[in-house]
Amino acid sequence: MTHNDDTSRIPALHSADDTILPFEVGALDLRGRVVRLGPSVDEILSRHDYPLPVAKLLGEAVTLAALFGSALKFDGRFILQTQTDGPVRMLVVDYATEGGIRACARFDRNRLDEALASGQTSAGMLLGRGHLAMTIDQGADMNRYQGVVALEGRGLEEAAHEYFRRSEQIPTRVRLAVAEEFRAEPDGPRHRWRAGGILLQFLPKAPERMRTNDLDPGDAPEGIAVHSVAEDDAWVEGRSIVETVEDLELIDPALSTERLVYRLFHERGVRVFDNAQVAARCTCSRETVSAMLKSFPQQDRDDMVEEGTISVTCEFCNETYRFDPAEVSDADDKLN
Repeated sequence: MTHNDDTSRIPALHSADDTILPFEVGALDLRGRVVRLGPSVDEILSRHDYPLPVAKLLGEAVTLAALFGSALKFDGRFILQTQTDGPVRMLVVDYATEGGIRACARFDRNRLDEALASGQTSAGMLLGRGHLAMTIDQGADMNRYQGVVALEGRGLEEAAHEYFRRSEQIPTRVRLAVAEEFRAEPDGPRHRWRAGGILLQFLPKAPERMRTNDLDPGDAPEGIAVHSVAEDDAWVEGRSIVETVEDLELIDPALSTERLVYRLFHERGVRVFDNAQVAARCTCSRETVSAMLKSFPQQDRDDMVEEGTISVTCEFCNETYRFDPAEVSDADDKLN
């Protein structure tokens, strides 16, 4: 639908959690998505005893992966992974196009404690230097596509901007927010994680608007003025609007995503599309873990036995699977 009137025409509904809302501002050649995460991100972060800064950083990564992965038009997976030399060594988010998402983090607790004690708590300081890789997996018989951008003491928002500027050459702005919500309940206060994000891209259709500021004027035909996308009035306006979005607006359960989008872009007319759903969903199972163990040499399986049991814990969902060694011996091993 297109909104061009006052907010009284927009239903005062609370936001639907765990949804992704695509939208379009046709007058400015802008397209975007808003992600609002509640139970899904709370389940992912609550399954691990992550220190607060690590949980918030992983929540940002989950939100960013949902923003990017929900743009895929085929069945597959979008994988976001950081590998850096900072206290938070690795973040991994696996987003399936049907809406299932899982994530985990690795960190050095001693280095993290030192960073927090010295006040080095920004996302860039916690990540340090390394790279952010974004992988599109289209299935077993299809090639993978991977884009990589350097992380040089910057947070995930800045890395996303750099990735699109260099790899996709699409003017893009991203805002991410993660916070704890505390509620009073009969058995005491309960905290829940919430996260939200907005992605805005400038996708002009007119040829003169599609010229990028990365084109050297010397490469243009003589007499043709090169238009700078970075200075295009439409993009300047859209970018400036997104930069005004506050963290609370992205995570407030009392502010629906539709109302937020209307609040930002109603003067130009904004069209929203059907919500997509997101859910915390791990792909591990007893059967898959058993098959993995059976693929190892017998000596390796023997080395895994502790107190007569082989235990495997999923790094994503923290579920632990326990096996009697005989359960994961293949037929040849049992015969021998």
